Amino acid sequence: MLLHIPGLFSREEVVRIRVALEQAEWADGKITAGFQSAKAKHNLQLSEGHPLAVEVGTALVERLWANPLFMSAALPRKIFPPLLNCYTTGSSFDFHIDNAVRQARGNPERVRTDLSSTVFFSDPDEYDGGELEIQDTFGTRSIKLPAGDMLLYPSTSLHKVNAVTRGARYASFFWTQSLVREDSQRALLFEMDSALQQLTQDVPNHPSLIQLTGTYHNLLRRWVEV
Repeated sequence: MLLHIPGLFSREEVVRIRVALEQAEWADGKITAGFQSAKAKHNLQLSEGHPLAVEVGTALVERLWANPLFMSAALPRKIFPPLLNCYTTGSSFDFHIDNAVRQARGNPERVRTDLSSTVFFSDPDEYDGGELEIQDTFGTRSIKLPAGDMLLYPSTSLHKVNAVTRGARYASFFWTQSLVREDSQRALLFEMDSALQQLTQDVPNHPSLIQLTGTYHNLLRRWVEV
């Protein structure tokens, strides 16, 4: 399942974040890559624990826990602290699959990477290239979203960031461990929840809503890992 979650940051917030990002001191992006990924990764990244990464990441996670669309689609259990990266002219990240388990520096807690996310802090017209290209059961998609918006997709997907040929692409990236491990099960639950919410608006007193809601929770009960 691929999901576009709009407007996590306002235009004014994006402008302030961009100014800070443009003034930050960046490190080689290989610092958080696994052995295979390091061969394909050619970008810049703020170090884990960098004050700007912590500030933006904290605000982002708070918004995600309060975002109904993210909660319904991801069914999150844990969210890895978001990181920030930058792709300048010539930068890219070739095809790879994210590591199955992540552990933030200085934190003993591990996160199973069920879902990957990218929050864009550059608008599509500010850079050429830099598309997030994802291959999965839904086919191949090439994506550039407005600044402040987020893309959520399965961490099992083969994906890459195409080379930037003009401008700079700023973004945040992170992973979520879901209460429901399997993407196909999460997708089914998300479709049911979305339909239930729409039916509740359209026919709020329909007696079948009780039965359908019960079916949703019984499926959730069957598949959830706590």
